[in-house]
Amino acid sequence: MVGRVAKPVCLFCFCNFFHDLGLCSYCRIESYSCKLAGHEKQLYKRFHSEAGAGPHDLQVLSAPQTALAVSPTGGYITSQSCSISGDEEGPLCDTISRKTLFYLIATLNASFHPDYDFSYARSEEFSREPSVQWVMNAVDNNLSATAGDLYNSKLHAQLWAAINDEINLPECDIYSYNSDLASDPFGEDGSLWSYNYFFYNRKLKRIVFLTCRAVSLNHMDLSCGGEFTMDEEAFL
Repeated sequence: MVGRVAKPVCLFCFCNFFHDLGLCSYCRIESYSCKLAGHEKQLYKRFHSEAGAGPHDLQVLSAPQTALAVSPTGGYITSQSCSISGDEEGPLCDTISRKTLFYLIATLNASFHPDYDFSYARSEEFSREPSVQWVMNAVDNNLSATAGDLYNSKLHAQLWAAINDEINLPECDIYSYNSDLASDPFGEDGSLWSYNYFFYNRKLKRIVFLTCRAVSLNHMDLSCGGEFTMDEEAFL
């Protein structure tokens, strides 16, 4: 089992009801230290020994998402399959060290503990994103489509300032988790779309985790209301 990184610091969260769209959307941003202490160090060693691999051995990632789509069946559109060697059609696959993969999985475990366990997530369930600007555009476009003026006039600046102040965006590698829609909250009934980004600053040994999800109002009490105490306005 992969452990949890240090207890998170919540930087930012908001939730909104959109009765005309029949959904509520919410986001939270948390900061995690990658400096492992006693028990976490033992789990870190076990993570590598069980796979017979070292911390610097590379694992293949999936190609990054190309779009997020709100549809009657939920889910998102993912990019085409990638090529490991470059001989086949499609973009080259990115790779990730097992050390960094451990940090990503441990972050998920910490963020969703105790309801979900991501210990057996595979490297193919993660992607490395092309750039900070690409991720900012993807997040802004999606939240603007749901939160509209509220996001554009207020939350946009606060969200990105909170992330940058904590992690220094230009120095980050950015990864995403692509839900398997079976063993995590993003595949539950009523979940319309979701995305999960990890902003990893190696120098600071820190990860900022941004997770957002939209849930049908018909499932609000089970999914959305269970995580936050909310009114009909965004809150920080």
